[in-house]
Amino acid sequence: MAKRGMLIVLSGPSGVGKGTVRKEIFSQPGNNFHYSVSMTTRDMRPGEVDGKDYYFVSKEEFEQQIKDDQMLEYAKYVDNYYGTPLKYVNQMLDSGKDVFLEIEVKGAMQVRKKAPDGLFIFLTPPDLMELRQRIINRGTDDIETINKRMEKAVDEIEMMQNYDYAVVNDVVEEAAEKIKTIIRAERWRVKRFLPDYKKQLGDFK
Repeated sequence: MAKRGMLIVLSGPSGVGKGTVRKEIFSQPGNNFHYSVSMTTRDMRPGEVDGKDYYFVSKEEFEQQIKDDQMLEYAKYVDNYYGTPLKYVNQMLDSGKDVFLEIEVKGAMQVRKKAPDGLFIFLTPPDLMELRQRIINRGTDDIETINKRMEKAVDEIEMMQNYDYAVVNDVVEEAAEKIKTIIRAERWRVKRFLPDYKKQLGDFK
């Protein structure tokens, strides 16, 4: 049986650049991570592809998935649902593949309860004014939505204490390299390394 893969959770406030950093990591040679595509009820933005950036579904479809207990995590954010389909994640992990989640903070806290052995990384902006400017530069939100996102961002940054590591997203390439370094180091933590040896030790007793 293949050794179970590692669940890697990248999270942070809306507008911090989670998607940009994740894409930078996945574009580099030697990338062996499997990206778990999230599901959402928000409208598709220009350039996004259904099934690649998100699974875009109706509110009714998403709520049925919740009722059927088919979500690893989910959250309602600025009047839209976001979440991670459970079946795909378990299939990948059980086959020994590392799964990379890029999700919102509330969702990450749900995953933390269900999968405490995951690796949780918080992506943070250099400062809040920079975060606000990034949201404005998107050009996808009106001022009321931007203000809602900023209020939410303040609460989310306070949740940083519940993560294993924090990375400042100042320069995308540098943030991506720091995350890759964290993942490499995490593989050799005793809590991940020891279980296989305990099995071997048991055979000799």
